Amino acid sequence: MRGAVARGVRAAAVLLALAALAHTLWHGLAESGTALAFGALIALGELARRDPGGLAGPQPAPLGAAGALAYALLGQNAGLPTRHGVLQTLAVVVAAALAGIVPHVARGRGPAADHLARRVLTVAFAAVCFQPLHAAGGAVGQGPGLALFLVLLLGLTALCDAVLAAALAGGRTGRPYGHLLRDELRARLGIGSAIGATGVVMALGVAVAGLWAVPVLSVPLLLTQLSFHRITAIRTTYRQTITSLARATEIAGYTPPGHSRRVAALSCAVGRELGLSQRELTVLEYAALMHDIGQLSLVDPVPDGATAGLPAAEARRIAGLGGEVARQTGVPAEVAEVVERQADPYREQPVPARIVRAVNAYEDLAARLAGAGRHPGGSLEALEQLRLGTGRDYQPEVVECLARVLARGERARVVPVPPG
Repeated sequence: MRGAVARGVRAAAVLLALAALAHTLWHGLAESGTALAFGALIALGELARRDPGGLAGPQPAPLGAAGALAYALLGQNAGLPTRHGVLQTLAVVVAAALAGIVPHVARGRGPAADHLARRVLTVAFAAVCFQPLHAAGGAVGQGPGLALFLVLLLGLTALCDAVLAAALAGGRTGRPYGHLLRDELRARLGIGSAIGATGVVMALGVAVAGLWAVPVLSVPLLLTQLSFHRITAIRTTYRQTITSLARATEIAGYTPPGHSRRVAALSCAVGRELGLSQRELTVLEYAALMHDIGQLSLVDPVPDGATAGLPAAEARRIAGLGGEVARQTGVPAEVAEVVERQADPYREQPVPARIVRAVNAYEDLAARLAGAGRHPGGSLEALEQLRLGTGRDYQPEVVECLARVLARGERARVVPVPPG
């Protein structure tokens, strides 16, 4: 069902884009100078996008999104009514976005098609709500009335974008739609608010001052986009550092190769299934990567690095050592706490620690039952053993989420185990 909804969204975006391009090619551009100015802004925004790859996901293109929204909400240019209409708005947005994306695609790092589908449908929603009313002549008012209408429309457009993003993400990942929609709405409160406000202000500025307002009002958002690049680079480096620290147990022979990365990826899949926020998922990923780091303090390694079968007191001692090591590395306090408390009774643990405990136990049991250090396909018997321990050692909801993730085969999609 979710896949059908996502395919329907993509098909609607393609049909709208083709219809808009065909209409504009047939009738020509109205007010070509304005169209070129906003098209250049949107293309520049897409060109300035960078995709760091990995688990960081695609970066937003705030400048391109704000330019597209401003063109959809443009009713006047230096006091003169505009005539570009809904279909030309879509055509300019699609053509400019494609022009900005092409260089990224040539380097093999272009954004997903869902990004463009969302842009088309969101801009179409804003333009359909605004352009006909403006063309009707004074229907949306002027001055404070126009500003109030644009703010209301901005909220509805943000909601539309969140709904579309959640529908498309649900089709790709199979995650619960409610959790996805909540995450998307939260995201709109951050950079989404700045994008929307800049788009509205840009449309109002062009209405009074003409196209000179476009470059002037673009500078703050361009600086914001450049800041995103730097923040993303810092986060990527930070994650690589933690991943390298986590590999110390593998290099020293305390744990099987790739164990920490498999536990981290599967823990994040379970966390998404449980509806954790993006910040909670980041804490969970870092803690899962470092969950075995306490074994570096042991004189005699645990056989196969499997801490799930140890006596409770010994497991808590190793977890406590891991928490101390994690704090010395400078990770956030929440990460060290999860590492430290992963062996506590689950009712006393924070949710990330419950997830790490269950997933680590599954990995250890699956490897033991398979008689090897790695067991990519998982093990129903290992899962059943976890179910027998629910109510005592593992939270039942976490175990059932783990079962759903494994049943969907999500583990095979998300677990990054680089060679070597």
